[in-house]
Amino acid sequence: MLMAHPAVLNNLVEQYTTLELLHAEAGSPEVRERMAELARTLCVATGTGDVDTALVAARHRLPGARPEDDSLLTH
Repeated sequence: MLMAHPAVLNNLVEQYTTLELLHAEAGSPEVRERMAELARTLCVATGTGDVDTALVAARHRLPGARPEDDSLLTH
């Protein structure tokens, strides 16, 4: 499987989490579509099937990630 460059993953994670923090899922149709597009892209880039798993996988691939830290998996 091809792996996305860490800079690309970081950008996707930052965009998605920013929209999530702003509760974009309750926003305009355009903003909701952007959030859905980011979720799909994260899933493809990480080879996962849902955005929560994709976020965990992406964060584990970023520089400085600690492979033994699976605390995100409990949420």
